[in-house]
Amino acid sequence: MNTFTAMMLVYMTISLVLALISFWLPLMNSDQEKLSPYECGFDPLGSARLPFSLRFFLVAILFLLFDLEIALLLPLPWGNHLESPTTTFMWASIILILLTLGLIYEWAQGGLEWAE
Repeated sequence: MNTFTAMMLVYMTISLVLALISFWLPLMNSDQEKLSPYECGFDPLGSARLPFSLRFFLVAILFLLFDLEIALLLPLPWGNHLESPTTTFMWASIILILLTLGLIYEWAQGGLEWAE
């Protein structure tokens, strides 16, 4: 048995022993708090169909749109190395203008107002 095989066998044995210990150790000292479900501070015995704020959903969608915008615009500094950097910057400008117009529209419609 060469050294590599022996090391891999030792590593796999240690990993298996630690995984089994971490699986069986919490079962030995369980109490009511460990057995109850945890749902981020909400009462788990209540209804699971709580009303969801539509305003919050709209703000979350807008956040995702602008996060996607940042992901699309991050590689722009490398756009001048392409064959036609003018076209790249034109498309980036079109994206920015469309997203800015959409933001202005949402703002004008009152979609960003949190309190009613």
